[in-house]
Amino acid sequence: MTATTDALQVPIEQLTAALPAQLFTQSVVDDKVKQKFIGHDRAKEALNFGLSMTSNGFNVFAKGEPGTGRQTLISQMLAEFASNEDTADEWCYINNFDDPQAPHKLYLNAGEGKQLQAKINDLLDDLLDLFPEIFDNPGYQRQRASIDREFNKRYDSAIEELEEYAYSKDVVLYEEKGEISFSPLVDGKPLGDKEFANLDEKTRTAFYHLLEELETMLSEKLLELPLWKRESSVALRKLKFDTAEQSIRPLLKELEHEFTANLGVLKYLRQVKDHITEVVLDILVDENSDNPRDDKACRKLLVERFMPNLLVARETNDGAPVVYEQNPTFQNLFGTLDYSSIQGAVYTNYRLIRAGAMHKANGGYLLLDAEKLLSQPMVWQRLKLALKTAEIQIEHPYAEMSIGGSVSLEPEKIPLKVKVVLLGNAEIYYTLQEYDQEFTELFRVLADFDRHVDKSDENLRSYATLIRQHAAKHEYPYVDDEAVSLLVRYSLRKAEHQNKLSANIVNINDLLDEAVFIWRMDDQETIQASHVEAALTAKKRRSGRLSETWLQEIKEEQVLISTEGAAVGNVNGLTVLEIGDSVFGTPARISATVYAGAQGVTDIEREAELGKSIHSKGVLLLIGYLGHKYGQGFPLSISANIAIEQSYGHIDGDSASMAELCALISSITGLPIKQEIAITGSMNQHGGVQSIGGVNEKIEGFYRLCKDKGLTGSQGVIIPKTNMMNLMLDQDVIDAVQQGNFAIYAVDNVDQALEILLDEKAGTAKRDGSYPKKSIHGQALTRLKMLSDLLNGSDD
Repeated sequence: MTATTDALQVPIEQLTAALPAQLFTQSVVDDKVKQKFIGHDRAKEALNFGLSMTSNGFNVFAKGEPGTGRQTLISQMLAEFASNEDTADEWCYINNFDDPQAPHKLYLNAGEGKQLQAKINDLLDDLLDLFPEIFDNPGYQRQRASIDREFNKRYDSAIEELEEYAYSKDVVLYEEKGEISFSPLVDGKPLGDKEFANLDEKTRTAFYHLLEELETMLSEKLLELPLWKRESSVALRKLKFDTAEQSIRPLLKELEHEFTANLGVLKYLRQVKDHITEVVLDILVDENSDNPRDDKACRKLLVERFMPNLLVARETNDGAPVVYEQNPTFQNLFGTLDYSSIQGAVYTNYRLIRAGAMHKANGGYLLLDAEKLLSQPMVWQRLKLALKTAEIQIEHPYAEMSIGGSVSLEPEKIPLKVKVVLLGNAEIYYTLQEYDQEFTELFRVLADFDRHVDKSDENLRSYATLIRQHAAKHEYPYVDDEAVSLLVRYSLRKAEHQNKLSANIVNINDLLDEAVFIWRMDDQETIQASHVEAALTAKKRRSGRLSETWLQEIKEEQVLISTEGAAVGNVNGLTVLEIGDSVFGTPARISATVYAGAQGVTDIEREAELGKSIHSKGVLLLIGYLGHKYGQGFPLSISANIAIEQSYGHIDGDSASMAELCALISSITGLPIKQEIAITGSMNQHGGVQSIGGVNEKIEGFYRLCKDKGLTGSQGVIIPKTNMMNLMLDQDVIDAVQQGNFAIYAVDNVDQALEILLDEKAGTAKRDGSYPKKSIHGQALTRLKMLSDLLNGSDD
């Protein structure tokens, strides 16, 4: 190695972030203290704005990843806003006596719903106590007897006239069990059937004619009997109705007095007044039955007609409601109509209407998960309709497809005033914004939650507080400073940045939970760094089977990767494999061949339809670099092939473009590449090196392979200099670098990488565009000129 290449090595102190343990010194944290949130200032400002706006359409979409504390922060802010607002109104459904299939809505102030139900309950109890005993009073009995006497008087007068006429004709009238019959008289005595049969024919014939006459007279006399009965029944019903109404009226007057300030309740009580007397007489008064009355069944029938159906009860000082609906199905969100079955017949009524989350959140705030919401059929369209019209409609979601004879209800729509907060990721947000115009009209406020948090001392201490709050909440032992430092370091590793913490506190809490499992098997009073390290090791082992299998295949030379020696046209690139929850880095051999021709650089991965668009772009940039670097003085004519060896799946990303260029330059110049050095990095057409992702996994993957094969002290990795801030390496890698067994180089241009790999000077262009002959670029230019001359002919 030269002094130049040594200067490119990353210093030990820059291989990870500095986290002094004393920064986290803190006493035991009270888990009852409200959780403090780190960062998310932009999202907090947006939430404050969105929740404060009273105009329509300013609902909020909270964009961010799960586990960042997004939902907890929003819930806390909603609770704070709600506590400063008036308690939401209550809504009931009441019986529509004129059309039971279309129940009416009833508005109530907070707390009045239960009060109204209690008063109606008292009314029903009073009615059960009053009836039918109310009809036993003397006044009612006298009036009823008078009506009966009037009917009997008319009837008796008609029968008496007929009886006198019959007697004058020697015929006696009998009345038995409501039936009237006649019998002839002989010597003042009525004849029996036998005696009548002994009479002569003439006498019997005369009696038959007289009997005909009497029956005709009877019919004429009783012609108005149905009218008398109807008049009597009407008079009796009116007497019952008036008597019942006089008894019920004071009870309703008392109710009206209780709710004089609510016009809706007064209107409802007037409707009750018009119908309750008839219903009470129908249900509670049955004078023709000798069986004892079933008070429970009677009360149920009265409840089904007169008891308001309170959808959501509120307490007076509760403030605005905050509702999080975890399962936003159509019924859970908009309410539902229950059905009952009696002897096989299905029915429903206003008492079987059930509230949904929209009703519960009405007058307050509703929190919903966007992904769950969009996965439910019809829910998204109906939610937008409810927000646009500011009304909630309860109906069966598939009413239009239901059987024609099925019974359903059409309840009145309830006014809606709610602020909806949707939780979702960036993909859902941008998809809705692009394809759903109504979404942009209804959700005008974006609360964008950060994935990362700045690593300031204040934030680090706050992070430590969150960790210890989690421990206190679950009654874990005290987490010491070194353990907290390791947990915070794990957060930095998750963020892949030395100056940014991962906002996903859930991952850190999960690791703490696993450390507690290790602690339980140990004899220590506190959770220490060793417990966290053991938990991390166990976590890696659980998901490490694939990476170990891959390394084993390399050791067995099933996958050809060299970590010693040198080879022309071969370089060890670095890739990251992500399979499920297993993410690991591994080297991949990249090879290049060059020969005379004018086919250009062929990307074998693309030709085999394994290379995706970004990878293909990286190869095209490489071609641009060759033309810019070497094709200024003569037409560049070359045929070359580039491939990632033993790769059988799709490849994407441009992080191999610098490695591919190095392999190509090696093949052009014939200079061998050191196989103990692996390389990763993207590049532009001018040779500048650009950042890549997964730098820690890539370095550690190659280090593990070198360690398994045996560290020689000359092995290492080349990375983009701009990725130095992303280094959060495992301690064993740092130790190996410190001991001189492994090296990490950071470059900002391709020339630096070529010098490390080819162990030659890259060379600097002279004024005439040429390079020193023994330099890498000089040799490349000479070979390319030779290939061009072979194809196009020499100028000489």
